Amino acid sequence: MESGYKSTLEDYKRKGFADRSGYGTRPALVVVDFINGFTDPASPLGGDFSPQLAVTQDLLARFRPAGLPVVFTTIAYEPGFRDAGLFIKKIPSLSILLKGSRASQVDERIAPKAGDYVMEKKFASAFFGTDLDFYLKSRGVDTVVMTGCTTSGCIRASAIDSLQYGFHTVVVKDGVGDRAPGPHEANLFDIDAKYGDVVSSGHVIDYLHALGAATGIGGQASEEFRRWWNQKPMRD
Repeated sequence: MESGYKSTLEDYKRKGFADRSGYGTRPALVVVDFINGFTDPASPLGGDFSPQLAVTQDLLARFRPAGLPVVFTTIAYEPGFRDAGLFIKKIPSLSILLKGSRASQVDERIAPKAGDYVMEKKFASAFFGTDLDFYLKSRGVDTVVMTGCTTSGCIRASAIDSLQYGFHTVVVKDGVGDRAPGPHEANLFDIDAKYGDVVSSGHVIDYLHALGAATGIGGQASEEFRRWWNQKPMRD
């Protein structure tokens, strides 16, 4: 498995995939669908994402004091599910995510705080049919740092749209999860090859430290910082 992964990655790189898009100078943390309907293993939609929630807790404790934007997404539907389109036909278990239900609420372990933005969506991407692009750009954000679930669904869709909306897209590999390892690993590989940079939480923390040292974190970084960071070797 490991040798196959390495050989595939080497082949991709020879063909011009899997380069680094790097970071910008004003990041936001976007926590995708860490809601009870997904984080409760007893839920039909759920899995055990305790390690990924702990990583998200740590990142929240770094983004918030720095005055950097934090966004949580939820999925919630009106009774009758007219707002669910064909998504609910494909995944009938989404019917547990009724507006106002506990299943549609952000997991209490990473409960939103004053100043965080909690955004409701209906489909996989955090950008589709929402004001996320406007919200981020109106706050000067150029970099989306993403945790959440699931890697093969809402993370992948959100990462693709994040790139398409012009954001440096960073998926925290130890901060995202899926219901099974196969889809998780395959989609991390594909995101990293085509849409964003898949990095460890430690790499993001290094970036935040460097950004703070260069600018006073939360402020606008200089062009010198951008050049310095994007030339820095990636850390796993």
